[in-house]
Amino acid sequence: MNGSDVKKLVIACDAGMGSSVMVASTLRSKLASQGVEVVHTPVSEIPADATVVMCHAGLAARATSTAPHAVVVPFSIFIGDPAFTKVENAIKNGETLES
Repeated sequence: MNGSDVKKLVIACDAGMGSSVMVASTLRSKLASQGVEVVHTPVSEIPADATVVMCHAGLAARATSTAPHAVVVPFSIFIGDPAFTKVENAIKNGETLES
């Protein structure tokens, strides 16, 4: 998928709210000028219109099962993981984004 085609980015979590909500808020701010909607949701409730789903690596299989239509990008740590920069750059620069 081309990053410029991303319309809705979902930060999916298991059940908690803490760190994943902060990630969603940070990405929402960084991607606001690109017209990308950034939302936070449990992995079992990923919306059908999600184009990209970011989740902890341990949830990637569940996210792919819940949202087979979306590009799923796993991350390992909530602060400073290179996956966040990769997604942000792909969206801002129209680069290829893959699961």
